[in-house]
Parts: sequence; C-alpha cells; structure tokens
Amino acid sequence: MAQLKCMYTDAHIMGNKQEKLEALVQQENYDVVAITETWWDDSYDWSAAMGGYKLFRKDRKGRRHGGAALYIRESLDSVELKVINSKAECLWTRIRGKANEADILVGVWHKPPNQNDEGHELFYKQLADVSRLVVLVLMGDFNLPDICWELNTAEKRQSRRFLESIEDNSLLQLVNEPTRGGAPLDLLFTNREGLVGDVVVRGCLGHSDHEIIDISILRDVRRAINKTSTLDFRRADFGLFRRLVWSIPWETTLENKGVREGWTYFKKEVLSAQEQADPLCQKASWRGGQPAWLNRKILKGIREKRRAY
Repeated sequence: MAQLKCMYTDAHIMGNKQEKLEALVQQENYDVVAITETWWDDSYDWSAAMGGYKLFRKDRKGRRHGGAALYIRESLDSVELKVINSKAECLWTRIRGKANEADILVGVWHKPPNQNDEGHELFYKQLADVSRLVVLVLMGDFNLPDICWELNTAEKRQSRRFLESIEDNSLLQLVNEPTRGGAPLDLLFTNREGLVGDVVVRGCLGHSDHEIIDISILRDVRRAINKTSTLDFRRADFGLFRRLVWSIPWETTLENKGVREGWTYFKKEVLSAQEQADPLCQKASWRGGQPAWLNRKILKGIREKRRAY
C-alpha cells in the first residue's frame, strides 16, 4: 500500500533549527514536512530552501513570529491552492494523485493564542470551502487547551465555535496525546476515515517545546466506485426513523446520565433506528460525509445539550 510519510512540528523560530530539520528529514526520508511558527520573512528566502523539496510558505505580515510552511518532495505533483480570505495564517497544498488515486489536500494552520474572532472566522470559511473539494489532512498548532477531545466539549466560547466548525465539516481529530506542557495543542484532522495512520507523538525539533507528530497518509484513496456497502438515504423511510426516535422518552432516559453515558445511549438508539429505516446499497463515492439525517437543527440540539453540561 503506497504511503506518504509526513511530519508536523511547531518550530518556534526555524532560523536556529534549519540544520537539525534537514538532518531529520534526510534520516527519516519524509515526503511532506509541515511547520508552524517559522518566524520567517524575506531575509530567509535563500536559507529556507531544502534540496529535493518544494517549499510553500505563508509568512506573517507586518510583525514577527507566526508563519506556516510545507516542504513537499519534488517528485510529487504538488501545487499551492489559492483561496479567498488569504489573511488567515494557513497554507493549503494539493498533492495530485496518479492514475485512479484521488488528490490529497494538505493544510497547515497556526492559530495565535490571542487571535480575535475575525481571524477565526476567516479560517472557518476557508476550511468549509476546501473540505468540499478533495480528501483533506490538516495539521497545526491550534492553541485550544480547554477542549476535551474524548467528550468533544470545551470551556471557552471560541473553542466551542471551533468544535462547531469541525462538526460542520465532518472532520476527525487524530492526536490523543499531549504535545506541549501536558496539553494537546498540536492537532491533526482528516475528512476521510482510514486516510491517516501511524500517528506517533515523539521528541522535539531542537529546543522547541512542542512535540513532533509523525503520520502516514495512505495513497490508495480511489476515485472509482468501490464495493463497500453503505446506507442508502435516498430510499430511507424517514417517517419510520422519526417514529422510532420520537418513541424514546429522551428527557427521562437521559436525566441521570453523565455526558459520556448519555452520548453513548443517544448514539446507540439513533444508529439502531437508522439501521431499521435505511436499506443498504453499494457505496458510489470515494468521499463520505455526514448522515443525511444529521442536519443543522439536530447539530444545534446536540451542541445545546453539550453546553448544558
């Protein structure tokens, strides 16, 4: 199975770590290297290059710090994706697939800890636009330590808004270990289950206080129709589905359950109703999505229930 070997790190000043990065890339033979907090400007044009790799950069304009970069092996057919609202400190690069392999979009984002709501919304708009295009892998320093990924809950308003964007775009978060100071600040998302594997948090680049994240991106993501069985929502009996769901006394059933236990019960009952109301068919698309019944109204109800806890 063809794979792309990838690395992500928050460098916190690349200038004094370039030699260490090049030695690590040569040793590990990475195909893709994603970096945040490069602190680069025009004076680094000559020193940031790396033999055998294309370099894509998004430097912070007007002041120091920040920045994002992607090194992609020259043998891969890659091109930067130009997006609207380019003020957001993120970078998107499309790696074109060969033969019947799907293109893969690799993104990297650095969110400053004190970024305002406008900066967040610019990124969310970009994410909504690009997540509809191709299979997606997104890495970065998200600086959201109050999020509990096990329960999908957050204490702060900005973090809850971030979770809403992740849900709206049907993204999966795959980092389950702390990456800086006991908190999972550096995260990894994909919109396709099974696309990313071998997620390993290990060591640091130089004296950076962020851990390196190693991943593998699987390249046999097909454009062609496959033979996987899936639920056929076009022929679903939504009347039966509603009756099955509404027959459950949710308020009394969930009254004394905690968040985790309540979510487990809710998911079990909804999936059971879905299986009874929806026939199976052969999957006809390489990209999945959220179930047809999971509309904005239901998502809003889930969020309100989560906030109540």
